[in-house]
Amino acid sequence: MKQRCYYLLFLLLFSCSSGKEKAGEGNVSTVLPDEDTEVSAMRLELTDFQHELIANGTVSAQSRADLRFQTSENVVAIYVKNGDRVSKGRKIAMLDQFRLQNTLDQAKDNLERARLELQDVLIGQGYSLNDTAAIPQDIMRLAKMRSNYDQSANQYALAEYNLKNSSLYAPFDGVVANLSTKVYNLPNSAEPFCTIIDNSRPEAEFRILETELPFIRTGDKVQVSPFSVNDYSCDGQVSEINPSIDKNGMVLVKALIGNPQNRLYDGMNVKIRLQRSLGKQLVIPKEALVLRTNKKVVFTLKNGLANWVYVQTGLENSSGYVVTEGLVAGDSVIYEGNINLAHETPVKLIN
Repeated sequence: MKQRCYYLLFLLLFSCSSGKEKAGEGNVSTVLPDEDTEVSAMRLELTDFQHELIANGTVSAQSRADLRFQTSENVVAIYVKNGDRVSKGRKIAMLDQFRLQNTLDQAKDNLERARLELQDVLIGQGYSLNDTAAIPQDIMRLAKMRSNYDQSANQYALAEYNLKNSSLYAPFDGVVANLSTKVYNLPNSAEPFCTIIDNSRPEAEFRILETELPFIRTGDKVQVSPFSVNDYSCDGQVSEINPSIDKNGMVLVKALIGNPQNRLYDGMNVKIRLQRSLGKQLVIPKEALVLRTNKKVVFTLKNGLANWVYVQTGLENSSGYVVTEGLVAGDSVIYEGNINLAHETPVKLIN
């Protein structure tokens, strides 16, 4: 009787455990994912790689002139204001010319008297002023000293020069800047009266490290973006590399900017992006590179599986890396959906 009871109890326990295992198997089958990870990939090919240097710089006008008066007289007329665009030869301002004209008239009279004195001295030596070629140089020099002719001629030339420069004219086409003097006031002799700036073809000045010199040449393309203007940039070319390194290990570089559309001003702070082609390279997008255990990894796509590949990279720019080891041309590189991939993970190409 006891043996029969033990047998029934054993059958009951076995049937319960079997039911639990079947139920557990059913739960596992419902949890496992049955969809592949969606990824985007590209075929790796040799492409032109644009090496980039990023620097901060300032805009400077290629032509800039500080205009000054040569004499100290009251300003009687100003014909322009800051921001006016002027053409070459346009009158900018004028000084009071009364004293300047009077000085010129006096200098002219003195010169005429000196010429008469010179003629008298030469006649006394047996020569005529009308035939200067026949007069010996030592006699002419002595006659000019006695008549004070050279000094009178110099004073006349200076008075004529001061009167001529009592008016300022634009030396080239440009824009008026830094004009602060008012009419009927003496101009400040320590500062320019105004500045004429030709900003039609400005330059960008910036500095690079001496270690970056091998990557830059005259004629390289640059992109100039002002910090104060969003979503605007213009192109240019490196026009000058100063062959001298300063005490901070920096080199001054200038780039000529083309077609600034009147949106760049002298002294404006800008960001410089310099590009130089280094020829055909294996370039991957920056999104394709991931770090696993502090090592550089790229996933390639083959037969519907993501393959884990260790790589070495060289130069980089804002969009990609140059691959030096680990990949070859023709590999299909995954650049999107690769963050959580593992080796030989089934994937689905969506592009």
